[in-house]
Amino acid sequence: MSGRSYFKFVNTLKHLKLSYDSVLPEEITSSDKRLILTTVRESEKIQSNLIMFDDEFDYDPTIIRGKIVEKLDSGIHHGSLVIGIDPGSRIGLSIFYHEKEIESSIYTSVDDLISHIVKILVGLNGKRKVVKVGNGNMKIARQITNLLNLRFCSHFELEFVDERKTSLRVRNYNKRGERDKISARYITQREGYRHLILPLSRIG
Repeated sequence: MSGRSYFKFVNTLKHLKLSYDSVLPEEITSSDKRLILTTVRESEKIQSNLIMFDDEFDYDPTIIRGKIVEKLDSGIHHGSLVIGIDPGSRIGLSIFYHEKEIESSIYTSVDDLISHIVKILVGLNGKRKVVKVGNGNMKIARQITNLLNLRFCSHFELEFVDERKTSLRVRNYNKRGERDKISARYITQREGYRHLILPLSRIG
């Protein structure tokens, strides 16, 4: 019933391209298995555990999508956060959470990329947090991983992934940026040599 909260939900859902129904609190029954977006005050009238509150919609849209996926997953999938990066002049980014892709995007600035990734690593509670970087441009790959280690003050797993086979699979995609996004998606699905990165505050 709060107009401000309602429009926050609607605007975010439209941005995320997610469909929704608008219903009154008294119209929701305990048998309803849909995710319910509401305020803390109105949640007292709703008999459901599938609830997200309006203050959870103040985060980055990717974090919001991840929280929606987490809420609806109910333990079906492993709660891992896997980030795939295709380094180059245009940097492809693909993010999977609970085995669902929650972002596919392009960055041209390493600093902007790192700031965004740190925000995602902090905002989502993955049981494992894995960053996979393609080895096609190791200069940029090293720059990305070094900056990430400096700015993210917790541990994560790092893999350098062989890009050769992923590049072959996307060579026919000529649309600007699509090739990089698809490469990043394939990188999330491949295994590389794994390193455990500890925060600098713990290793001096």
